[in-house]
Amino acid sequence: MKTIEIKGTFRTELGKKSSKQIRKTGNVPCVIYGKEKNIHFHAHENSFKNLVYTPEAHMVKLSIEDKEYKAVLKDMQFHPVNDKILHADFIEIFDNKPVVIGIPIKVTGDSVGVLAGGRLSIKRRTLKVKGLANDLPEFLPIDITDLKIHEGLKVGDLSYEKIELLDPRKSMVLTIATSRVVQKTDAEVAAEVAAEAAAEAAPETPAAE
Repeated sequence: MKTIEIKGTFRTELGKKSSKQIRKTGNVPCVIYGKEKNIHFHAHENSFKNLVYTPEAHMVKLSIEDKEYKAVLKDMQFHPVNDKILHADFIEIFDNKPVVIGIPIKVTGDSVGVLAGGRLSIKRRTLKVKGLANDLPEFLPIDITDLKIHEGLKVGDLSYEKIELLDPRKSMVLTIATSRVVQKTDAEVAAEVAAEAAAEAAPETPAAE
């Protein structure tokens, strides 16, 4: 898993008033949930672009003044109107201690069901996994090549080396559904063929002068 560095500054004051002032300066209030204590800091909103707007999971090196912390993003709050980042939560990680994190899936292959007119329906974009930091992948590949229409994959159908999937085994990850568009098109074609056949069989009516 790739690592992104975010530089920040320790917070000397906490509370809503302090957080509001931090946001006015273009910074984001943050917290690291550590093993022994929680660490409060802030970082500029531009620092989060490569972490938030990406389809892959990343580890984060938090360089806060003269300290460094290895972490993963736990949660992020956004403004309901302008989508600006309001707050970011991190979990400190250690090389010898398993971490729980959501990792996005990445679909690979051309499903025979899709090629036959089916539609890929993804039920879960990320899966919760547990593993050591050095064993965590940027994404979870899922090969759908052999999936036919009406077939799908559940969490229990998937497995990856050195990491454990934590979502319920019966939870559906993706399916190949029947395309309503295809069904509608087939019906329309049949109707058009019948209409053309009826038109050809009907006697011609002289045009009015």
